[in-house]
Amino acid sequence: MKKALIIFLKYPEIGKCKTRLAASIGEANSLKVYKELLHHTNLISNDLKVDKFLFYDQPSTQKMPWNEDIYQVAYQIESDLGGRMQNAFEELFAKGYQHIVIIGSDCYELTQNSIEQAFIDLEEYKATIGPAKDGGYYLLGLSEMMPELFKNIAWSTNKVYQSTIEILKSLEIDYSVGPILSDIDTAEDLTDKLKLLIN
Repeated sequence: MKKALIIFLKYPEIGKCKTRLAASIGEANSLKVYKELLHHTNLISNDLKVDKFLFYDQPSTQKMPWNEDIYQVAYQIESDLGGRMQNAFEELFAKGYQHIVIIGSDCYELTQNSIEQAFIDLEEYKATIGPAKDGGYYLLGLSEMMPELFKNIAWSTNKVYQSTIEILKSLEIDYSVGPILSDIDTAEDLTDKLKLLIN
């Protein structure tokens, strides 16, 4: 069974990442937080026994200093979030992967075990989803392509998770749901550990 993890990320540059967070804590502090989030994402994905793809938001000569032997580089297409995710899934299904999970680099509560459980769930369910406290989701796993999941959704709103569940139900797709976790998007989302990074 070919399994793949998609990680959506940006190369950490000041003024280009976590802009909502930067509006309240400043660009320099926001960059520090994002670098820590990337470090955490590396830690929880490094030892996973699946193929791993870093989907950067745009082509660049700059890459994360992660083990190139186990992280393959890819790029998101220019589109809304739904279009970018749909393309990434389609690209890897076309490569012959049968179980694919996508995560971002914003969830400090996400663990290696949670990602492993998502792949386990895909042995039984066609989809698995991890709801975020803000109404979005931090993880989506599929065992077959479902383009409907990426269309007609108001991205970056508190309706994303519920809209996705409604689509899964309308398609009569069996799915599992992971724990509710918090994404780091605003100052209110910062954990005590992340607050220590701020000047």
